[in-house]
Amino acid sequence: MTQHILQSRTEEEVTWFQRRGFLQAAAAWTAMGGYAAAEAQQRTNIVELRGDALVNGERLHPQQIIQTGDSLETGPGSNLVFVIGNASFMVRQNSRMTVERGPTLNAVSLLRMITGAVASVWGKGLSRQIVTPTITAGIRGTGVYTEVFPAQSYRSYFCNCYGTVDMGAGGDRTVSQAEYHQAFWGEAEPKKGHYLTPAKAINHTDEELEFLARLVNQKTAWQIAGKKGVKDGMGYMDTGPGHTHPAMNMPETR
Repeated sequence: MTQHILQSRTEEEVTWFQRRGFLQAAAAWTAMGGYAAAEAQQRTNIVELRGDALVNGERLHPQQIIQTGDSLETGPGSNLVFVIGNASFMVRQNSRMTVERGPTLNAVSLLRMITGAVASVWGKGLSRQIVTPTITAGIRGTGVYTEVFPAQSYRSYFCNCYGTVDMGAGGDRTVSQAEYHQAFWGEAEPKKGHYLTPAKAINHTDEELEFLARLVNQKTAWQIAGKKGVKDGMGYMDTGPGHTHPAMNMPETR
């Protein structure tokens, strides 16, 4: 398994994809035709639910269908994996979020995170957003990991694992173009004049993104390239001149 750094998370949380139950569920999901087949047959789009979760304030059951417009909450020790359209999501324990509706019932326009952590893979399409208390991220086709830290005044973490993302925090704006994990902090208070600052790659693994990509018939950038870079949060497969973190090149916020 790829090397990873944990911060306020446990090893078990980032190795969910190794559980026999998930592997069986993911194989069944793929064999039964994925989301299109589930929608046509009015089957659940939940790949795995471990522990307790709520949908719109009511207990979520494994056979239910999660729709755009729903609010979700996971309890302690819980884990939720589901697919809507061409986007897949893994929600860690103690998370609260809303999947807001896009142009159609099966298109997520915005993932609004209040607290907790979500890894997600998004197929190509119109620009969509992930919003936390301190970060706004405009995404197209990409894989990302997002986490909100309530104990740090809802400071938010965002890793563009691969793809292109329009990043914003406070008055800071930049474009993240990542081949291999480009990470940011969205600060609650400015640090050295900035609300958007560089971060290390924490609390998620390559394998998590690979499994989520597989659920929507995709591959990650490193799977396509057949190689990986250094997982240092900088975002590059190979280091070279001019390869700086985009959060280091912004004018100071006043």
